Amino acid sequence: MSRATTDVPNPGWTDPECPVARTLDLVGDRWSLLVVRDAMDGARSFTEFQRRTGIARNILADRLRRLVAHGLLAQRTAPSGRRQEYVLTDAGRDLFPVVLALRQWGERHAFAPGEAHSVLVDRHGVPVPEIAPTGADGALLDTDTTHVRKAR
Repeated sequence: MSRATTDVPNPGWTDPECPVARTLDLVGDRWSLLVVRDAMDGARSFTEFQRRTGIARNILADRLRRLVAHGLLAQRTAPSGRRQEYVLTDAGRDLFPVVLALRQWGERHAFAPGEAHSVLVDRHGVPVPEIAPTGADGALLDTDTTHVRKAR
C-alpha cells in the first residue's frame, strides 16, 4: 500500500473525496507520468530517466523523490553495487492501465492520420488491443452509462 493511503490525509488535496483528483495530485504533472512510463519500459537509473525524457536534473530529482515518497517507485542498490536505481512498486505497476489509456487516447487524438508514432506491443510483438471498460453485465461503459456517487 502506498504512503499516500496510509498517512494522515493530506490537507492539500485538490478535492479530498475524489479519487481522480487525488491521483492527479500524486502523478498528474507531465514529468511524473513520463518517469513512470519510462520505468515501465525498463529505465532504472537517474541517467536513463534524464536521457529518455530530457528533463532537467533538478526537476527529475524532485519527481523521483516524490514518486518514492508516495510509494510508486522504490529505490534500491543496483546489481553493480555502485549506484542507486529506481523500480516500480506494486502501486506504480498499477498505473499501467492509466498509461495505456493515455497512450491509446493519444494514438486516436494527438497524431494526424498516418503520422508515425511508437506502438505498444505484447510479448508476441502484437499491438495491444484497445481497452474498453465494461460493466458487471459486460456492457460497454462511457460517460452516458456511468455517474459518480458522492461520499456522505
